[in-house]
Amino acid sequence: MPKFISRANQIQAIIALRSIAIAIQLLLIFFVNLILQYELPWTPLFSVIGLEVLFTLVSSVYYKKHHLSDDNARQKAVLIQICADILFLSFLLFFSGGATNAFVSLLLIPIAIAAVTLTPVLLTIVASLAIASYSALLWFLPMSVMHGNMEGHFIGMGINFLFSALVVALVVGKMARSINQQELAIAAYREDLLKQEQVTSLGVASAQVTHQLATPIATVQLLSDELSEDFPDNPVIQDMQIQLARCRDSLSDFRDMVFSIKEQTIAPLYTQELLKQIKENIDVNYPEVSLELNCLEQDNVQVKADAALLPAILNLINNAIRASKANNSLALTISSQLIDNNWQLIIRDYGKGFTLEKLTELGVKPVDSEQGLGMAVFLSHASLERLGGKLSLTNHQKGGALVTLSLPNIQPLSL
Repeated sequence: MPKFISRANQIQAIIALRSIAIAIQLLLIFFVNLILQYELPWTPLFSVIGLEVLFTLVSSVYYKKHHLSDDNARQKAVLIQICADILFLSFLLFFSGGATNAFVSLLLIPIAIAAVTLTPVLLTIVASLAIASYSALLWFLPMSVMHGNMEGHFIGMGINFLFSALVVALVVGKMARSINQQELAIAAYREDLLKQEQVTSLGVASAQVTHQLATPIATVQLLSDELSEDFPDNPVIQDMQIQLARCRDSLSDFRDMVFSIKEQTIAPLYTQELLKQIKENIDVNYPEVSLELNCLEQDNVQVKADAALLPAILNLINNAIRASKANNSLALTISSQLIDNNWQLIIRDYGKGFTLEKLTELGVKPVDSEQGLGMAVFLSHASLERLGGKLSLTNHQKGGALVTLSLPNIQPLSL
């Protein structure tokens, strides 16, 4: 919906405009009767204005107490207000000359307001009501004014109003929707820029921390080597050597990943190979986890991959394992499938699932989480977007969470 005025304030703006219009209507009635000496029917005119004032007060009080959060309800409320304006204006014109009134073209204003606030369907309703109102004013003109060539003149006025109403509805409505689309595109671009700035900041911080870790890890490695010479059969020292080797490998992988991202190195990768790497990582780091891997040989396709793809997926898997363990479960299900030429990897944990608040925030921005979900999902989401992929988070109907990542298949499908 176009929103030159914020959606929450559109109804109040229409009510304020009607209040101004009521004051102008009263001034015009007094001016025409007292200054121009035209005799207008005061009773019906003030009766209509009285109803208009009452409707405005009731609407103002009602919408101050009831804030419409649903967009459909807000649209219907705006439609009611605009249609009421058309009816009030039509009755005022009817009792003050009908189609011969110089202000009959004011019926175009509700159409213009509807064009920038309502959907095309509701705009059609407003335009039809305004055209029907003008037609009724022409129909009820007294025969006394139809002398000479005035009948043709009024028919021309009717055609002119019809054409003007269509132009306002189509042109203004199209321009308003175009401006709204541009606003949405700009907002999406700004959000993407903000996300990239956050990712860049996190990357810089990670690089700094990694650089700082290299020296203490090397120092601990030297100490471990000395201890292994003195106590060659000590299992604790052997385990320390294994963990230090993992740290060195992780630092080396991180350096390679940073260089790959800097050089924007993207290469095709078969999904079966990716699944093999995922399984090997889970077997090494989480041997206690009961992994259920569902994949079909015919779904082995090529996707675009860079150095950050596997870490992004492993981040999601690590989160899923933590969620399952937090719920006293060691189960994890990973499924691979090809749908509409897009490869999907579905990760299901057996934890407590996502709350509605987390579902709206995860992947969009870093959020606080007891299990560290927010940062990992945010980074994984950014990595997948760079490869043209998507990430969606839902809850499984039988419990736990579902994380679905989708990457386009770069292989042509066989016919």
